[in-house]
Amino acid sequence: MNQPDHELAGRIAGYLREGARNLDPAVGERLLAARKLALSRYQGEAAPAWGWAWATQAIGRVTQNQQPGALQVLLAGAALVAALLGVVYWQSYNAQASELAEVDAGLLTDELPINAYLDRGFDSWLKRSLR
Repeated sequence: MNQPDHELAGRIAGYLREGARNLDPAVGERLLAARKLALSRYQGEAAPAWGWAWATQAIGRVTQNQQPGALQVLLAGAALVAALLGVVYWQSYNAQASELAEVDAGLLTDELPINAYLDRGFDSWLKRSLR
């Protein structure tokens, strides 16, 4: 029951081959004619030339327009700008967090209590004592 995929595929292919050998010749001719007709009508899609082409295809499917147009280009550009803004925001957030961590570390390793830094008169006392 739990056999590997390649074994299952081999068994299915064997059944299909056996069924194709036992076909009535008239049915085989009709199937061959239908296959040739289908292949003559088939229009293959061009494969994307680069990795990000899936974004244009997805936008094309959403807009139901298979020709690249201004809306597709606009949506792709908007997605790119949004991604760049997200990266900039994330980096600035990390920079602010590291600055706050430095201030916290400085306060915690200093000998003065935190309340001394919160006192408004401490700054003027510090300036007077340095003279």
